[in-house]
Amino acid sequence: MLELFHHGSSVCAAKVRLALGEKRLEWKGHYIDILKGEQFDPEYMKRNPKAVVPTLVHDGYTIVESTVICEYLDEIFPEPPLKPADARGRAEMRLWTKAVDELLHPMCAEITFASSHRHTIARLGPDGLAKFLASTPPISVTPEWHERKKVIVTEGFKAPRIERAFKLYDGFLAKMEGQLQQSPWLAGDTMSLADIAMTPYVTRLDMLSMSEMWTAQRPRVTDWFERIKARPAYQPALRDWCPPDLTNDLRTFGAQSWPEVKRLLAA
Repeated sequence: MLELFHHGSSVCAAKVRLALGEKRLEWKGHYIDILKGEQFDPEYMKRNPKAVVPTLVHDGYTIVESTVICEYLDEIFPEPPLKPADARGRAEMRLWTKAVDELLHPMCAEITFASSHRHTIARLGPDGLAKFLASTPPISVTPEWHERKKVIVTEGFKAPRIERAFKLYDGFLAKMEGQLQQSPWLAGDTMSLADIAMTPYVTRLDMLSMSEMWTAQRPRVTDWFERIKARPAYQPALRDWCPPDLTNDLRTFGAQSWPEVKRLLAA
C-alpha cells in the first residue's frame, strides 16, 4: 500500500504525485495543510523531522525527500520506466534532479512566499503568523530557511537578495531552452524524472501568472510545457489538488507581483 502525505501547493509533493500518475499507481492521500502549519504537528514530524511534505509510506516503510521517493518508485515499480535506459542518460537526468534540489527549490520557496504565500498566511492573524514562523525547524528547506522565511514574509520584495531567486529561476529556463534544442526531453528522447522534477517549478510560475518568462522568448520551453500539460497525469497531479482559494491567491497575488518581478529580471 502506498500512502502519501502531501499538500496542494507543494512543488515537491506535486513531483511525487506526477511520478505516481505516470506510473498509474494507486495511492492513499493524507492532506497536510502547510499554510496552516499542520506539518509542525509532533506526530507528523516523527515521520518527517524537517516538517515538510511529501512523505511516502510504502507497506509501512517511510521515505522522505521527493527525489529519493521518485527514484524509489521507479525501482519498485519499473514499468513504465522514468529513467533513461543508458548510463549517460541517467547521469544527465540526475544532474537535473540534483540542481533542482540544491538550487532551484530554495529559490522557489523564496519567490512563492514573496509573491503570494506571505499574503495567504497573513490571514492567520498576528498570533497565528508568529506561531507559524516560529515553528519552522532550524534545518528545513535550507539551514537558513527558518530566518530567511521570516524576512521574506515581513519584507516581501524589499527582502535582501530577493532578486537572486528570480534570476536563478530565469537561468534554469534558459538552460532548459538550450537543452531542448538538443533533445525533445531534458535527458534524452523520452520523458524522465528530469522532466518530472522540473514540471512543478514551471507550473508554479504559470500559477503565479508569470508564464511570460518563457512564452515571450523561449519557444522550446513553451512547446515542452504544452506537451507536459497534455499528458493525462498532469492535471490530476499538479492542478486538481490545489484548493480553489489557494489557486486564486497564487494567480491574483502573482499577477500583482509580476511588474516588480520584470523589473528585478531587467536590473
